[in-house]
Amino acid sequence: MRNLSHYFGLSTLGLSLGLSFTTASASDFPVTVQSCNRDVVFDAAPKAAVSNDVNLTEMMLVLGLRDKMVGYTGISGWKTLDEKMRDGVAQLPELSAKYPSKEVLVGADADFYFAGWNYGMKVGGEITPETLDPFGIKVYELSESCIHIGDKPKVSMQDMYSDLLNLGAIFGVQEKAELLVAKYKDDLTSFQSSLKVTEQPVRAFVYDSGEDRPFTAGRYAMPTAMIEAAGGINIMDDFDKSWAKVCWEAVVERNPEVVVIVNYGNVTAEQKIEFMKSNPAFADIDAVKNDRFVVLEYVEATPGPRNINAVKKLATAFQAQ
Repeated sequence: MRNLSHYFGLSTLGLSLGLSFTTASASDFPVTVQSCNRDVVFDAAPKAAVSNDVNLTEMMLVLGLRDKMVGYTGISGWKTLDEKMRDGVAQLPELSAKYPSKEVLVGADADFYFAGWNYGMKVGGEITPETLDPFGIKVYELSESCIHIGDKPKVSMQDMYSDLLNLGAIFGVQEKAELLVAKYKDDLTSFQSSLKVTEQPVRAFVYDSGEDRPFTAGRYAMPTAMIEAAGGINIMDDFDKSWAKVCWEAVVERNPEVVVIVNYGNVTAEQKIEFMKSNPAFADIDAVKNDRFVVLEYVEATPGPRNINAVKKLATAFQAQ
């Protein structure tokens, strides 16, 4: 399968696959989608959407929804755009460098906000589905983030697939979303069939940030699903959180064989690796002793179109001797 995350426009994607697509008509609405613990009804496809963060924005772009967007938020305050993303959002304004205010979204005449808990919204914060509803702004919440407001199953690749399918329903591009998800699944299944089987899954630790206490991925964060799809196991698989801090003692005790570095922000991946390699407290960790680090960009480590290629990158690192 060709990497579909390179294709942002509907016509470009259709031409690259030799396919044509139909878009929804008014008769296909209303549609109802489940967003965390809510059922959200859409009487028509949004026409003035805003997405928060780089990975959610890529989900919109890969479905060819740029012409349905009035902007995006929450990228430049923390991250830089690679060439692929710069091209994808070239015609869109960044409405806020970090989390938007209510005034920003209302001022943009937005009618839809694609965000998540700790991805543009905070529990009890200014921006929530409830605070935006009076302004006619409907919200779809990133599935991975739903653990912040209630119970959900352990993370799986299906979380990312479900978001794409729900966006497809919301914007009346179900056919395209279904095709895209089917291609991702086929690509992943084909790749997994080529992997050599090991007796024990490789023990992996996700190092996002922090020196006193590491910020990492627990059982509800997307890297856990990707590590498992790549033939490994997250040593924090029993950590009942999505993204949160743990103590270094737990990392040392669980002795990861590979450390997965999430690259973004002011501290580079190289600096994070050097911190672990130069700290005597980590000298006996297998990953450090054997110099086994793999770097995922933020946009690869969070739910979005680049997850399948990220699984391949992880698997390559896991199987390297």
